[in-house]
Amino acid sequence: MSKLPNKWLVVVSVLFGTFTVILNNSMLNPILPRFIEIFDSNAVAVGWILTIFMVSMGMTMPLTGYFGDRFGKKKVYLAGLSVFILGSLSGFFSQTLAMLIISRAIQGMAGGLMLPIAMALIFNSFPRHERGLAVGVYGVAAMVAPAIGPTVGGFLIQYVEWNWLFAFNIPFGVTGLILSSRFLERTETNPEKKFDLIGFIIVTSGIGAILFALGRGRTLDTLFDPLNLSLIIGGLIAVILFVKFENKQSDPLLNLSVFKVPTYSVSILVTSAASIGLFSGIFLLPLLIQKVYGLNEVMTGLLFLPAAAASGIFMSIGGRILDKKGPKYVVPPGLAIMGGATLGLSFLQLSTPYWLILLLNTIRGLGMGLGNIPATTSGMNAIPEHLVAQGSAMNNIIRQISSSLGIVFFSIYYEVRRAQVAAAPGIDMQAATLQTLNEAFLVSAIVIFIALPFSFILKGVQDDKE
Repeated sequence: MSKLPNKWLVVVSVLFGTFTVILNNSMLNPILPRFIEIFDSNAVAVGWILTIFMVSMGMTMPLTGYFGDRFGKKKVYLAGLSVFILGSLSGFFSQTLAMLIISRAIQGMAGGLMLPIAMALIFNSFPRHERGLAVGVYGVAAMVAPAIGPTVGGFLIQYVEWNWLFAFNIPFGVTGLILSSRFLERTETNPEKKFDLIGFIIVTSGIGAILFALGRGRTLDTLFDPLNLSLIIGGLIAVILFVKFENKQSDPLLNLSVFKVPTYSVSILVTSAASIGLFSGIFLLPLLIQKVYGLNEVMTGLLFLPAAAASGIFMSIGGRILDKKGPKYVVPPGLAIMGGATLGLSFLQLSTPYWLILLLNTIRGLGMGLGNIPATTSGMNAIPEHLVAQGSAMNNIIRQISSSLGIVFFSIYYEVRRAQVAAAPGIDMQAATLQTLNEAFLVSAIVIFIALPFSFILKGVQDDKE
């Protein structure tokens, strides 16, 4: 490993940590029904295992810009990874559901520190014209881990106790900690940096309320109950107040001037649409394979592996194209491919073979790899260097909210629309489920295609040289 250039050792170091964080979260998805039995609980209480992670991560992310400037990005990343390992140990030794949920909150806070800072560290180590490939390699953590996590989790739970799902993180986390301690570069610190406490309270209240409401609102009744509506409205008001407050501050918690950069703003739009496309597939495809075609969890897991491989490979290819040609040559084709394959999934029939669904999902992964990470990189390249950590934090927060919003929408659409279709005369539940899923994939494709024209606005470092 010592033969690798230092800048690539930075990528390898953060890859270990961030891959572990994202993989752990997605590994737990297929295990939730098992927790209901283990703790003799209900779906709402067990759902907190995922919800608390999402909420605590979203509420911590706004801090990363301040912490990175005040204490140095390397220290913040190492602290986050250390906290994640502690959360994993706590999860391994948990004996009650409450303790498990607390452990997940600790992991979420760690993830909120690590994910935005990881990209900032990579940007700090690479010149602008080389960042596409570097972030493409790093992007394996962000895109591949959610795809293979359910397969890994489902496989492990067949052979070991659930506690070992948390122990699984520790060797990778410790390896990442050792590598990061040795190879991450120290960044400049600003001991005089002031903490915007009022801004922090406003924004974390807003983000926390919205993510909490989305996390618990997986049915139409819960989404529109008075508590959820109050949380969403209150959260949106807090975000608006935060924007007004921050614009008046000389040293804001999050510098919102980055949204004045067209390429950055468009990159947020594009990656949000791509995230909705990604998570719609992660939610809808298992329902399709198991409820419509009657296949088991193993076949469901196998469906995601080629897509994950294609996404990882084409992230690197997309990164190279971005560095050499610019975003217009890679992001629009990536979105078009992903949208086209998603559209293909909206025309499935009961006679459709498994291999065709696998092929379409693999093509989706290919398009995701080409379009998503290069869009993020071009957006981050467009903002001033000293705002990279803050820009990365906002990118992650908005993508987290859009992904959650997508899952809530598709889960409610699935329940409500399937019941409507099944009520029609002459339609059984299998046919109703297939029609509903076809319609849901059509909506997902439309979201991706709406973002496509905007992707042509993206500019790269090549445009700056002209």
